Amino acid sequence: MRGDMAISTDSGQLHESGPFDPYGAHRDDPYSFLADIGDTGPVFYAPLLDAWCVTRREDMVAVLRDDRSFSARDHNPRPAVPLPEDVSRMFRTWRGVDAVGVGSLDPPEHARVREVLNAGFTSARVREFEPTVRAIATDLVERVAVEAEFDFISAFAVPYALEVIGRRLGIPDEYLDRCRTWSEQRIELMMLQRDADPDRLRECARGLMEFGAFARSLVQERLASPQDDLVSELLHEGKGGNTLTAAEVSVQVPTLIFAGHMTCAEALGTILFQQLRSPGGWSEVVDGTIATRDLVEEGLRFDSPLAGMYRTTVRDVVVGGVPLAEGSRLLLLYGAAGRDSRSHACPAAFSPGSRSATHLAFGHGIHFCLGAGFARAELEIAVQALATRMPGLTLAPGLPPRHRPVFPLRALTELRVRQ
Repeated sequence: MRGDMAISTDSGQLHESGPFDPYGAHRDDPYSFLADIGDTGPVFYAPLLDAWCVTRREDMVAVLRDDRSFSARDHNPRPAVPLPEDVSRMFRTWRGVDAVGVGSLDPPEHARVREVLNAGFTSARVREFEPTVRAIATDLVERVAVEAEFDFISAFAVPYALEVIGRRLGIPDEYLDRCRTWSEQRIELMMLQRDADPDRLRECARGLMEFGAFARSLVQERLASPQDDLVSELLHEGKGGNTLTAAEVSVQVPTLIFAGHMTCAEALGTILFQQLRSPGGWSEVVDGTIATRDLVEEGLRFDSPLAGMYRTTVRDVVVGGVPLAEGSRLLLLYGAAGRDSRSHACPAAFSPGSRSATHLAFGHGIHFCLGAGFARAELEIAVQALATRMPGLTLAPGLPPRHRPVFPLRALTELRVRQ
């Protein structure tokens, strides 16, 4: 297969690298490998992922526009090793039997659910919620500002993103930490790469069962007593009178929590890290040399918080010149699209404001991230709060941060900073 051997560069030297391994050899920098192999094999098979990887933006857009040939039903990562039967059963049913999140729905079912969800993230809704986001950012910045040095990921990025999506959904504050734990347990099962302690896997599966039960309980409470939050809106205030059933909303709540806080926290970590290590440093953000919007968009392009998403062919197709049989699994590498030399003059350079930062960080087509406008506002508000209260931010001395082995998420393990 084309992905079994590639040529990449390291300090100007050519060397051979093995198969694409975003959990190991290519965990911190998948882009050098993908840029090199993309020049000659823009669609290649990755044995470790058991998927055909698509690296060119134009090919990804073509796939994402073709809902008749490609299904989103199985768009999440799969564990690479079999789960114990009881764990597998809980993992399949924790949201409910046959329950499917909006990201996994194909037409025509997708359109009805998506239309109601979209109403909760319109530009008007985002503007209405911005004062709440600013208050959360300001309060959290003040709390972490007492420390001369801290881990930005655990002290700010994660709690900020979690509180913002929690407040929008109407999650009680006392459940936020548990939502984070449940999300991590989902990752642990979904991205399992090797055999693990069965008791630990059962603990994760039971956590997911609790996650599903929590979502159903919250929905029942809002069904009986609506509040000023998104869950209530989905149940009572749908566009044109259209709403979702309690069961349908219960299925979407964990997805909104999971996607709503993890990708934002990951993007914040990348944005801050790349700017702090750039020649101009944080001062260019503080003095306005770099606009907040430009910094956010370049961060999303340079290292997308979601490196890719899976699709499955529902008939024989050709992608990037490669014929693929019905049932083939594809990984659309959104992060590689942001580094596509056909779209960017210097794709490997982090340079906010110097180009049109086109990217696929939010996907494309009918599954374009419904919270994209919300996420952009959330990221910009966080950067503004940090620049105002912490104008002297720098990277703390030490080894550069590494990424967690949770591909296709792009999450730094930690980011030590100083004021």
